Amino acid sequence: MANYPHYLERLQNATRKFWDKTALHSIGGDSFSYGQMAEQTEKFHLVFKALGLKKGDKIALYARNGARWGMSYLAVNTFETVIVPILADFTPESASFLFNHSESIVLFTNEEKWSKMNVEDMPALRLAIDVDTWKALYGKDAETLATYATMDQLFEDKWHGKFGPDDVVYPTDNWDNLSTINYTSGSTGDPKGVMLTYRNFSAIVDYSQRHVPAGDKMVSMLPMAHMYGLVIEFIYPLCNGTGIYWLGKAPTPATLMKAFAEVKPYLLITVPLVMEKIYKSKVKPTLDKPLMKVLLKIPGINNIIYKKVKDGLVQAFGGNVVEFIMGGAALNPEVEKLFKRIKFPYLVGYGMTEACPLLAYEHWTKYVPGSCGKAVDCATVRIDSEDPEHVAGEIQAKGENICIGYFKNPEASANAFTEDGFLRTGDLGIMDKEGNIFIKGRSKSMILSANGQNIYPEEVEAIVNNQPYVAESVVVDRSSKLAALVYLDQDAIRAARLDEEAISDIPEQIRIGANKKLPVYSQITKVEIVLSPFEKTPKMSIKRFLYK
Repeated sequence: MANYPHYLERLQNATRKFWDKTALHSIGGDSFSYGQMAEQTEKFHLVFKALGLKKGDKIALYARNGARWGMSYLAVNTFETVIVPILADFTPESASFLFNHSESIVLFTNEEKWSKMNVEDMPALRLAIDVDTWKALYGKDAETLATYATMDQLFEDKWHGKFGPDDVVYPTDNWDNLSTINYTSGSTGDPKGVMLTYRNFSAIVDYSQRHVPAGDKMVSMLPMAHMYGLVIEFIYPLCNGTGIYWLGKAPTPATLMKAFAEVKPYLLITVPLVMEKIYKSKVKPTLDKPLMKVLLKIPGINNIIYKKVKDGLVQAFGGNVVEFIMGGAALNPEVEKLFKRIKFPYLVGYGMTEACPLLAYEHWTKYVPGSCGKAVDCATVRIDSEDPEHVAGEIQAKGENICIGYFKNPEASANAFTEDGFLRTGDLGIMDKEGNIFIKGRSKSMILSANGQNIYPEEVEAIVNNQPYVAESVVVDRSSKLAALVYLDQDAIRAARLDEEAISDIPEQIRIGANKKLPVYSQITKVEIVLSPFEKTPKMSIKRFLYK
């Protein structure tokens, strides 16, 4: 037992208390109250039981984000069958592969995804269910289909129309049982299915309830099959009685702004890339005007301008956001400097799937720029270095939120932990006296210069990305010389109406501009233009291993 409540107890209590309130809502689509969510969950429990499913059986969920995604997840999770969320962006082949690897026997999916899958690739599949309608898409035999078709009848026979708040009872004697297998990639080579227990989720939900602001409505933008979105945009707020609003389609700037205006969320979970784009396209051009530069030097006037900038930014997100949490990468220092100056309520946190997902966070009023907050109190975080304040070492963690290893991958599980049981994150960082963690980069991507200096490409990229016309960059080592691969900001180039000669000068201008701000040992010798955006992971970090 732990000294905090099980998250399913919190969910049970929130469901009883907020019975008629909207719980799950797809913008422009389905909407379900806490009561309707509980009712559908109970229907699934009854039909799962009739089908002979038992604790520990695996059920995969491969579908688009939305209210019914949330209901499918909860139905599986509260029945104590193990949920296997598979990213909607994975190919049908990858999804089938992970379905098999996880030993799943039931699949929740969308009809159009199902139409591209081959049932012969999934020999253990007993039942496939359409998330959008709850219809059976496939049954292994007539008996399975017939049993599944009795779902509503089973509910009616048991409850006779009298199912109410007090009938919602979720199991809480399962702290160290497997709750979720979350695959960090769709690769068919050596898949890493992170094994997370009910304790892991309960620890982070408890931490979030004590530290992260709570509120009425939340817009969910991140992939639900990714731990960052799943826990911070869905499970933790739902345990508070928050209404979760999904976009239901790919987030374009227009659909996002419309959703923010409509929902007026209290909290925004995003990645630095989104905020940096807003800064570059909306804020920077205004502040760079000659008159504005003069006005910003006048005490008093500058405060009025900065307040207007901050209010405008908050208003763009619906006007009610009390905190912007960013994760997945560091925030560009130039953007961070302005955010701090205008008292913008932002912070950068730190986490990974293996930590369900939080490792570090700090409320925006105490957040130190450049850091990723302080370690969550359900874990011990250390830096594997003789001088953790000054010399970067691997960030390692041990605690109630840390996974128990990788599914059917004993080698990866053994390599993931130190002899004394700390998770190796693969990230390098330092920690100041107050406990603020500063990430320097991935241990895999660190470059050792010819004169023995450690170069963290992420720090060089932050400076390159500040140069005019740069959308994003990756810094690579070429025979002990640094090259910056750069994807240009086409909108900015069009807006500036540059001629061909000016455009051809851009790479050299980037190199000169960046090197003025870089120490000698990490200066760039070459800038190469790439013609398409860099490939990214679901949490929007660049897949550096693809670039050499």
